[in-house]
Amino acid sequence: MRDIAILLLCASTVWAADVIPGDARNGAELFTSLRCVSCHSVNGQGARMAPDLGRKAGRDFTPSKLAGLMWNHSPSMWHSMENAGIAKPNISSAQVADLFAYFFAARYFDKPGDAARGRQAFAAKGCSDCHGISSPGTAGAPPVTQWDSLSSPIDLSRQLWNHAPGMNEKFSKDNRKWPQLTAQNLTDILVYIQNLPNAKKLPPSFSPASAETGKQLFEAKGCADCHTGSNSLARHTTARGMNDFAAAMWNHAQSMLQKPPALNREEMERIVGYVWSLQFFDEPASADRGKKVYTAKCAACHQTAPPAATEGAFGLISGLSEHGPKMLAEMKGKEVSWPRFGGTEMADLLAYFRK
Repeated sequence: MRDIAILLLCASTVWAADVIPGDARNGAELFTSLRCVSCHSVNGQGARMAPDLGRKAGRDFTPSKLAGLMWNHSPSMWHSMENAGIAKPNISSAQVADLFAYFFAARYFDKPGDAARGRQAFAAKGCSDCHGISSPGTAGAPPVTQWDSLSSPIDLSRQLWNHAPGMNEKFSKDNRKWPQLTAQNLTDILVYIQNLPNAKKLPPSFSPASAETGKQLFEAKGCADCHTGSNSLARHTTARGMNDFAAAMWNHAQSMLQKPPALNREEMERIVGYVWSLQFFDEPASADRGKKVYTAKCAACHQTAPPAATEGAFGLISGLSEHGPKMLAEMKGKEVSWPRFGGTEMADLLAYFRK
């Protein structure tokens, strides 16, 4: 098992400092070209030998959970590929990021929604007062079934953010309380709208942009003036997805002391890329717990841990694709069991490596 050190050392992304955001369009192509589609499907598109990655129950996954699932699943996956005559591909960190973006765009990481709840929330939150379903609503508002943002969680966040000032004026005029949205509210509403007969059936899109330029924009727009210290977006106690982010943007816009600055699509992509780099979209982790995981599952077979502040989830998966089969063969020769990671163990292990 000495190759585990090589695996973790050679994984090529630095999660905390140089995030590779990923592009869902590239991920969709890779899902086919890497022959993932030979066993898996996404929302019914693909084979049925393995779970549909767009319909799996109990979602709410994060990059570290993806790494844990890939790690645990790899021995059986390599065996199935060998039996099917499929070559084991080496996947770069950038390609892993693209695949993750594709799964994210397919809302694999959202908690399951309910169309009936969504219809109720759409009315209860006041959305239906202005927005028609298939025909224009108040003041010519476009019907929700024609919203392009339904396929893009980043653009949906932008639309909610930009829409808030006008809604705030209307609610103040009508002496109505600002409706708060939870991630579950938003997920249910999206499921309701996306399943309407006339809803736009656009391919899922998720493409955050440069974390570095996103940070610059975050500061230029004044976001950094408030989001520091205890208000930092990096501080959280639960795993978050894009719908958590979108709901937070909506809830936050109304409470700002001044009118929120409007954001175009490219600006929102950059901000999401920066927020991604803060690990807003990953689950809470403990380097101390990670050290215990490392000691229990890794340290017995090699003497030194990988360098500090190193590989993240995407790099880990990339390294696994390159070095994992050789490591598995060596472990079988020594009758050593393949280590498995559950719960927050992978997140904790990655936090330990980054420490």
